Amino acid sequence: MGSEVPNRWGNLRGKTDYAYSTAGELAAAMDGGEVSAVELTTAAIARIERLDGDINAICVRDFDRALAAAGAADAARASGEAGPVLGVPVTIKDSIDVAGLPTTWGFPQFKDSVAVADAVAVARLKAAGAVILGKTNVSVALGDFQSYNAIYGVTNNPWDLGRTPGGSSGGSAAAVAAGFGAVSMGSDIGGSLRVPAHFSGVYAHKPSVGLLPLRGHTFPGTRPLPEFGGDLGVIGPIARSAADLAMMVRLLSDPDEAGLGVGYRTALRPARHDDLGAFRVLILQAHPLVPVSSEVRAAIDDLATRLEAAGATVRRHSPNLPDLAEGARSYMRLLQSSIAAGFPPEVYAAVRTAADALQPSDTSLSAERARGVVLSHRDWVAADTVRAVQRAQWAELFTDVDIVVAPVSSTPAFPHDHSEPMWMRTILIDGEEHDYFDQLAWAGIATAPGLPSTAVPVTRSAQGLPIGVQLIGPLFEDHTPLRFAELLDREFGGFTRPRSL
Repeated sequence: MGSEVPNRWGNLRGKTDYAYSTAGELAAAMDGGEVSAVELTTAAIARIERLDGDINAICVRDFDRALAAAGAADAARASGEAGPVLGVPVTIKDSIDVAGLPTTWGFPQFKDSVAVADAVAVARLKAAGAVILGKTNVSVALGDFQSYNAIYGVTNNPWDLGRTPGGSSGGSAAAVAAGFGAVSMGSDIGGSLRVPAHFSGVYAHKPSVGLLPLRGHTFPGTRPLPEFGGDLGVIGPIARSAADLAMMVRLLSDPDEAGLGVGYRTALRPARHDDLGAFRVLILQAHPLVPVSSEVRAAIDDLATRLEAAGATVRRHSPNLPDLAEGARSYMRLLQSSIAAGFPPEVYAAVRTAADALQPSDTSLSAERARGVVLSHRDWVAADTVRAVQRAQWAELFTDVDIVVAPVSSTPAFPHDHSEPMWMRTILIDGEEHDYFDQLAWAGIATAPGLPSTAVPVTRSAQGLPIGVQLIGPLFEDHTPLRFAELLDREFGGFTRPRSL
């Protein structure tokens, strides 16, 4: 869906370029009469039409309805209404239902699978007056660190078109980095919010598991159950500021009215501190199962030094840190068993054959991925027990620290690699090849125990590529890493627009 609109880019009242304003700044500008929602939406559409041919972030355009929603937002504001996203242009990941638009998860057979109802999160955004520009590109089955598929093609990184913006919410991160809307909604089960934020130089928040309602983030053709994917998967926002992430969590975090949580409301604990110097920070730079590039280690070292200079208590070791190798192997089994539940029979049979051929001595993450496909219920309970024990260990750790700073991925964004089979791919880390899916170890640190994790940009590599970190916080204390991210933004600076844009 979409239409051509006049290119009014650069002719907005009071300010010539709102493309990189935050949602908070846009709402304030509209409240102050500097600009209208229709003007912002017209400019965003023109920008997409001018620049997205090279980036390919917006896979489905919904410009006619966006302009109508913008007009309604202007009328609402004129009648005295206000709100943090009233009239703010946003985008939505392909896998999250928007009524009247296709939800494909990258599968060609679902290219005409049109959602009949909005996801809960989308309905709440619309009710709050957000202007949805369209949907963003993903990897097939949301199962890659890149974002490409046979329906919509390849999404490129706005910082370097020859590199991936990450996956599976790569279209959302690329859209935000390119100025195509202030905020985008994505999802995360294996780093799908955090990796694209790190690769594309933006912010993302993986909420505590179960915090944001998942209904409507559902595989095409299946029933949109309130708790679908709730074992590990979450939805969450991508933005250009930590303040916008916190705003989106506040806006969306009440339970699903159709779910079991109808009897309560969300009341998250406030941030533990409101001053950077008051935080106790554990720096995590190494993992027993996957190396980290020298550039990412240096970025974290520099951040630790700056935090110490700002007065924060910085630690590099803790006896309470759970066993990362044990946690990663358990996570891989739980992750793959969750994904494999939706495999068609022929795919399941092929992967089972590979899993049966594994040697018991092979405890690599790739082997654990394969074993996860064929877990018995007994084995799943064993893996879940490891998770439960480690969740308790994380809770103990967070009595001594407030934030764990860790890599999101071992390297900055890597060049496109669409070779098949996917599990044979490798990633170069300081010139040495390492298994592609070993990078899931970094995602699993927060995903397996369900912890909140905020991805923030901190510097750039020698090649000018963004480098971010994840700020992991205590379970259901999402405002602690979010507030810490806001303070980092204020103290050290945050988002930088890509050089070519």
